[in-house]
Parts: sequence; structure tokens; C-alpha cells
Amino acid sequence: MARYLALRIAQSLLTVFLIVSTVFVLVRLAPGDPAAAVGGPLATTEDLQAIREEMGLVDSVPQQYWHFITGLLQGDLGMSYSFREPALDVVLERLPYTITLAGAAILLTALVAIPLGVFTARRANTGWDLGANVGTIAGQSMPEFWTGIMLLTLLAVVVPIFPASGFTTWSGLVLPAVTIALLQVALISRLVHREMAANLAAPYVTVARSRGSAERALTWRYAFANSSIPVLTALGTRFASMLNGVVVVEVVFAWPGIGSLVVRALETRDYPLIQATVLVTSLLAIGVQLLVDLLYPLLDPRVRVGKAVSR
Repeated sequence: MARYLALRIAQSLLTVFLIVSTVFVLVRLAPGDPAAAVGGPLATTEDLQAIREEMGLVDSVPQQYWHFITGLLQGDLGMSYSFREPALDVVLERLPYTITLAGAAILLTALVAIPLGVFTARRANTGWDLGANVGTIAGQSMPEFWTGIMLLTLLAVVVPIFPASGFTTWSGLVLPAVTIALLQVALISRLVHREMAANLAAPYVTVARSRGSAERALTWRYAFANSSIPVLTALGTRFASMLNGVVVVEVVFAWPGIGSLVVRALETRDYPLIQATVLVTSLLAIGVQLLVDLLYPLLDPRVRVGKAVSR
């Protein structure tokens, strides 16, 4: 266990290093001048040159990369060009909002998608199954920005039940979380339905039913227990992607999370802020995936840590 965990952590750190190094190069290859974004349209050539020197952009790219790596090892990712604060501090200030939104969305997804998938699998080829399929296909077809705007219009403008933007009260969490969860419920419920239908038709369930096992036990103890690993993997993957910032939803609802921060950083060519955001979100995403892998043996005793897991 300790050896496996050490190996996975080493692999994760290498992955994060490659990610931030790639982003470091790509942002400098992208068009646009950070000095012009900071200086504004009235900045002279001398002003722009002075800003570049202050930012360290006059150095060669290898020199900039060396400064970045040495700073990274010391926990210093540089000063944000637009916020004039340490870039890492700016990201960590926004991080709790993103974690709160992602956590609420994935919890809502699990609470709705798993029972829905189990329910339709138990009633395959019936009207309930057909209705659920139509609903999930519709959920997958609706873009998040459209869903967010519709919910915002109906429940914050026409019938002002929830706040339209921001996170001043907990009620402000409802509309963004529901917007994200609608798509995820459609995806996860179809996965649960497929896995449950396959397991309910498996021979071991037939044998257990012939021995007089209750339908509730057949559904949850047998079929769902064997369906849990792919479901957990899907939930973990979706949660990890949410931690990277649900950009569209955060922009629609003016949510002060990492997604909206990334948009601002890209608009202003804020290299340190982009790099700090990528570092933090990649660490979180990889950490979630590692936690999911470690949970596999608890869900299925046949899985042993250190052996390959089929996904």
C-alpha cells in the first residue's frame, strides 16, 4: 500500500510538472502582449518597455522558465499583473468558491442520478424507461449557458426566488449548482442504467433470486455493488473537471470562482495568474483521481491496490 501510494504520488507530481511546463510555453507562444494589457492604449513605447522589464519579460524564454521553476520550488509563482498580488494567493482566495460549487453540483448529481438510473434499470423497456431516456437526452442536449440563462430568467427575474448572481447567501448556490447538475445527471444516470441493467441480467443475480433473496438486496447489495466502480470513476472524473472551474456557469452567474478568474487572466495575458491557476487545479484534479483509485478496494474486495483496475 505504501509503495503503491508513493508511486502514484510521484507519477502525479511528474504529471503536474509537465502540465505547468507546457502551459508556461503555450501562454508565451499565444498572441498578445501582457505589457500592452497592463499599460493600456495610451502607453508609450518607453512605458511598455519599462513594464516588460518590471515583469521580467525582457529575459529569454529559457531564463524566464528557470526563474519560474526556482520560484515554484519555493512556493513563489510571481505577482499577478492585474491584481498586483501574489498569483498563488489570488487563486487560493477564489478556490473555496469553486470547491463549494463543484461539491454542491456533484452531490446533487449523485443524489438524483443514482436513484434515477437504478429506477429505470429496474423498469427497462417500459414507459418509465422511455420517459427517462427522453429526459436524459434532452439534458445532454442543452448547453450549460442556455440552461443557466433560462433558470436565471425564470427563477431570478420573472419569479425572484433566488439571487441572480454572486454568492452573498447560500441561496445563491442553488441556480449555478442546478445548472451544472442537469447535464451531469443526464450523463451519470445513463451510465448507472447501463451498468445496472447488465448486472441485473447477470447469472449471479438469477441464482440469488432463485434462492429467495429480496428484490431490494438484489438491486443494491448485488447489482449496484458491482456497478459502483464505473459510477464512482465517472463521478470522480466529473468532480475533478468541475474543480478546474466551470467557466460558462461562473460567468453567467458572476460566480467568484476559478473559472471566471481564468477568463480574466487570459484576457489580460496574466502569465503568473494563469500558471498558478493551472498548478492548483491540476493538483486538485489529480488528488481526486488518486482518492477515487484508493476507494476501489473498499467497494470491490476483488480489486487490490497496486493491480491494474479496468475502467
